[in-house]
Amino acid sequence: MQVHVLLFDAGSDAEGIHSLEMSGKTVVLLFENPDDAERYAGLLEAQDFPVPTVEALDREEIEAFCQQSGYEARFIQAGFVPESDEERLFMAPPESNRDVTTWKEDGDVAPVQDAVQDTASDSAELDALRRRLEGLL
Repeated sequence: MQVHVLLFDAGSDAEGIHSLEMSGKTVVLLFENPDDAERYAGLLEAQDFPVPTVEALDREEIEAFCQQSGYEARFIQAGFVPESDEERLFMAPPESNRDVTTWKEDGDVAPVQDAVQDTASDSAELDALRRRLEGLL
């Protein structure tokens, strides 16, 4: 089965995969629907994040990559409806992102990650995220 992931500098030596930092885990989103992946990429671009490429990959291969790298793969099925604040981040990226200006320069190319720090305790950020999600629906 094919899934869709967000890659930065796809096909280059500095290729990176988009991920979220959640509760001390690095989470890679595997979208079933390519339109959902494209929409998420557009939301990242709107936040002045580097523009990712949506790539279709074999689900088993990307899950094996995640396991070997110590990442958690999260499958986002078509028609996914979030049931928690954490799951809402699978539909729209957080307001704050890690600085990614130097990710390509690191000797060990790490995945580009969104910083999600104490999101649950920051009610203003949650309210803004809810408004954005409501606007998408």
